[in-house]
Amino acid sequence: MVQVVVIGGGQAGLATGFYLRRSGLVPGKDFVILDAATQPGGAWAQLWPTLRTFSPTQYSSLPGWMMPPWTGDAGYPLASHVVDYLTRYEQRYGLDVRRSVSVQSVTRGRHGLLQVHSTRGDWEAEAVVSATGTWSRPFVPAYPGSFAGRRVHTAGYRRASDFAGQRVLIVGGGNSAAQILAEVSQVAATTWITLRPPRFLPDDVDGRALFEIATRRHRARQVGEPDSAGVAGLGDIVMVDSVREARDRDVLHARWPFTQLVDHGVRWDDGSESSFDTIIWCTGFRPALGHLTALGLRGPDGRIPTDGTQAIKEQRLHLIGYGDWTGPASATLIGAGRTARDLVAAL
Repeated sequence: MVQVVVIGGGQAGLATGFYLRRSGLVPGKDFVILDAATQPGGAWAQLWPTLRTFSPTQYSSLPGWMMPPWTGDAGYPLASHVVDYLTRYEQRYGLDVRRSVSVQSVTRGRHGLLQVHSTRGDWEAEAVVSATGTWSRPFVPAYPGSFAGRRVHTAGYRRASDFAGQRVLIVGGGNSAAQILAEVSQVAATTWITLRPPRFLPDDVDGRALFEIATRRHRARQVGEPDSAGVAGLGDIVMVDSVREARDRDVLHARWPFTQLVDHGVRWDDGSESSFDTIIWCTGFRPALGHLTALGLRGPDGRIPTDGTQAIKEQRLHLIGYGDWTGPASATLIGAGRTARDLVAAL
């Protein structure tokens, strides 16, 4: 038996492990971190190599140790820099992450404990922290019809050169879509689809401002003040260098979604059709909560209702890293750290 099992060894799990260790618990003895991945880095290790953070390193750090400065160029750090940082972070604090351990389910056990069932055995714990994120559950919207060409989700995108000379449809209005459009439009004929006109942040607004805005919104809602709409009230897309360059090339133009897939492409609402070789779905992810199904906690929207990070119907369970509903900006590096601090204080 251990006091706490943390499920997930990405940024949220590591930040939680840091504060558990600082509270006096011994990694590997009093708490364990279980990670399904084979290597450190969480979702950052799966992202395409040219993806950048939205903030300088000093605003992209976990608690205790600041991310080393990025010296590769004048821009923000690449994903590989974050992976290196997270790898060294868990080594620095001896967090003893158990890898290639896939948690299949969490159930209520005897004597008021929770049981964690995994591919490498079972654990009994006084509390469980779920930090599995969303990367393993890419979402693709349903459209009538079928498309015979290539389909790629953000999770499977790697490099623009894979689409050189093609006709590419990019679907989605967020940061991933804008960054991928910026790259692919240099080598392919691109069309961009969004549900509403894309909203670009001012050039001088990055992750630092976004986190503070999200935090202020969370605090305001807690005390019953009017909802400011948070980051969404300011805009959606951070103007990193590649997106600004695409703006200068005049390719950041989006059109209304199509109505149907056809064999060679899509059909628009006026009945006309366009041909494409590839569709890239930059349509987001859903929380990876399948391992918690047996606890019967999900609400109608598919989420688990929480008070802060604590599940309302199972107070031995905490969730972190899934979005603002489990802590302000808790799916970001800096936000995960601040949320983990409050989570461990509650434990």
